[in-house]
Amino acid sequence: MREECLICKAPLEYLESDILMECEICHKQESSKTRCINGHYVCSECHTQGLDSIIKLCLEESSKNPIEIIEKMMSMPFCHMHGPEHHVMVGAALLTAYKNAGGEIDLHSALIEMMSRGKEVPGGSCGFWGACGAGISSGMFISIISKSTPLANEPFALSHKMTSKSLAQIGEIGGPRCCKRDSFLSILAAVDFVKEHFGINMERTEVVCSYSAQNNQCIGKRCPFSRVNHLSGK
Repeated sequence: MREECLICKAPLEYLESDILMECEICHKQESSKTRCINGHYVCSECHTQGLDSIIKLCLEESSKNPIEIIEKMMSMPFCHMHGPEHHVMVGAALLTAYKNAGGEIDLHSALIEMMSRGKEVPGGSCGFWGACGAGISSGMFISIISKSTPLANEPFALSHKMTSKSLAQIGEIGGPRCCKRDSFLSILAAVDFVKEHFGINMERTEVVCSYSAQNNQCIGKRCPFSRVNHLSGK
């Protein structure tokens, strides 16, 4: 096994219903369906420790390419192969690229809001909610730039359409989970969506995955970002 449990590296297991567990790091007790096969549990707050460092990265970033930006985040020490950090990172990368491509937003306040919203989406939402947090993050991005609220009209519709497009792409590929794959799919869907609905042209590049060796559940050639497919021209 590569990276699974942050404590002992053992595989994770997902339970049918919530049970009360204690975080091995901060000792907070809370209900969860996820633990490793040795019984270890790490809460989302501890799992994403260091995530706040992306704000500085984003504010100093000049790229208009959200794939390029999120890959910088993925290389930072706080980021794991899988985890709820991606629920913030997708939206943060999109906000940064959108601003750099000419979008009129206060990037700092937008990133703070993205951090607050994204952290509310728990790990495992892809399997337990039927809605991957990376896809939801792209909808949060649209909600923030359009200033959507539950009483809004067009912004309300646009943010739902964005989430729907991202989740459709994720569902088309299917499982098991891969936070990297789902993040890339959501970002690419958002780049096209923003060009169509907001007239802002963020840059996009072909994605070739470099994370498969870290992913115990990698789907190989079935992944649209597989290096094997790229080398064979598929």
